[in-house]
Amino acid sequence: MSYGRMTVGVLVALSVAVPTFAQGRGGSHRPTPPSQSALPQSNATVPATSGAVPFAWIDDASMLDAGTVALAVSAFHWQGTNVSELDAPAISVSVGATSHLQIGASIPHVVDSSDTGGPVGGLGTTYISGKIGVLTGETVKLAVAPTLQVLGEGALTSFAPGQRRAQFGVPVSIEGDSGIVRVFASGGGFSPGIWFAGGGIGVQATSQVSVSASFSRAWSTASTSTLTTNSRQELSGTIGYSPTSQVSLFASIGHTINTTDDNGAGTTVSGGVVFVIAPKSGNP
Repeated sequence: MSYGRMTVGVLVALSVAVPTFAQGRGGSHRPTPPSQSALPQSNATVPATSGAVPFAWIDDASMLDAGTVALAVSAFHWQGTNVSELDAPAISVSVGATSHLQIGASIPHVVDSSDTGGPVGGLGTTYISGKIGVLTGETVKLAVAPTLQVLGEGALTSFAPGQRRAQFGVPVSIEGDSGIVRVFASGGGFSPGIWFAGGGIGVQATSQVSVSASFSRAWSTASTSTLTTNSRQELSGTIGYSPTSQVSLFASIGHTINTTDDNGAGTTVSGGVVFVIAPKSGNP
C-alpha cells in the first residue's frame, strides 16, 4: 500500500464520519445538533484509502498493513439554524492486526455550547470496530466492519424510552481502484433500526494531493425512534495533502439536502491530521 495516497478523503472519515453524542439542553422546536440526533453525521463520508479509519459510515474497503498504526486528531464544526456544534478533539486510532483484519476505536469530545438547545460538552459516542478484508485485491476490494457503538446521553433522547446505550452494527464496503480513480460504496445498519447507504468517487490528483466527493443517506424506522421525519441526505467534498508517507492533512465540507432541522440540517466543516507508524523493515 502507498501511504502517499493517504488523502483527506480518507482521513475525514476518521474525524467527521464518526458522529458524536452529548447531552443537550432543552428547547422545543429547535434544530437538532449532530450530537443529539439518532441519525449518523456523515458529511465526512469520504473513505480512507489508507484503511486508517476505525469506523466510518461511508468507507472504502482498503486495509492497513499488518503492524501499522494510524492515529488521527481532528475537529468539526456544524452550523444549523441558530444553533452550532463544535467537536474537538476527535481521536481515532486503528491498528492493522493482520493483512485481513484491522481494529480501531474513535472517541470524540463535544465542546460545551452557549446556545440555548445546543450540546453540552463532554465525551461523545465511542465506536469500537473490527474491519475484515473479505477481498483484498489491487482493483476490487470488499470489507465487513462489525462495530460496537456506545451512545451518549444526547443520542439516547432520540430513541424510544428504554433503548439500550450499546448498539451493534455491520457496515459493508466495496471499492474499485484503478490507481488514480477510486469508486466506493457502503451500506448497512445498526440496532435497533438505523440504516445508511452511500458512495462516491476519489481522484489522486498528484502524488501528494487527492480529492473526493460523496453522497450519503441515513434513516431510521419509526418503531425504534422518536423522530417524525427520519432521514438525512448529505453531499460532501474533501481534499487531502500528504507531505510525507507518515503524515496527512485533510479538510472537508458537507451540506445536507432535503433534510429537516429535526434531523440535523446544516453545514459541517472539518479538518485534521493523521499520523501513520509502519513497522520497520527487516532488511538492514
